[in-house]
Amino acid sequence: MTATEEPAEVAILTTPDNGALRVIDGDTLAIGETRIRLYGIDAPELSQSCSDMRGQDWACGQWSKAVLAKLAVGSVRCVARDTDRYGRTVAVCTSKAGDINAALVASGAAYAYAKYARDYVALEEVARAEGQGLWRAGAQAPSAYRAEKRGAQPEQTPPGACAIKGNISGSGKLYHLPGGRWYGGTRINEAQGERWFCSEDEARAAGWRKAQG
Repeated sequence: MTATEEPAEVAILTTPDNGALRVIDGDTLAIGETRIRLYGIDAPELSQSCSDMRGQDWACGQWSKAVLAKLAVGSVRCVARDTDRYGRTVAVCTSKAGDINAALVASGAAYAYAKYARDYVALEEVARAEGQGLWRAGAQAPSAYRAEKRGAQPEQTPPGACAIKGNISGSGKLYHLPGGRWYGGTRINEAQGERWFCSEDEARAAGWRKAQG
């Protein structure tokens, strides 16, 4: 590639070959086995609650997921921008609704993640001024919520590059990938037969199956 050429665009499409689309939470979805973190935005965690104008709690994390599920329908196209530390593709996704990332911020279902990108900051300012979604009343920034959760329970450090968690529960032997819905809250107790894996192939060979979400 010459100095004047643009890098090739990497796009992920919802096709029968790529697999079904699943919405994980308010800023994460998956197309087949490819997990995608929406670029430039940050939505409440699934377990997160917010306060309405009367001071009553409401499940804003679940609501953000529902908004994404309504936007990510039909043909969805995600253009990769980066890969995060959990191995997820960071992308801008579009559907018949247009830029899904932008729509989430405009409706107040997600924040502009200004720490990493400023693409949606102007949209957030409008949503805030209009009192859309999360801006109707009190909402804790997702990053602050995650920091509090980490402070309550120290994060486990994986041994080297073997970051897949092999957990044993009432559902049997399940392995959790970094970035997965249940990964952060899963604790490995090796005394009870739980373990770390270096690859999915290793986990499956040992009798573990992949956790959903």
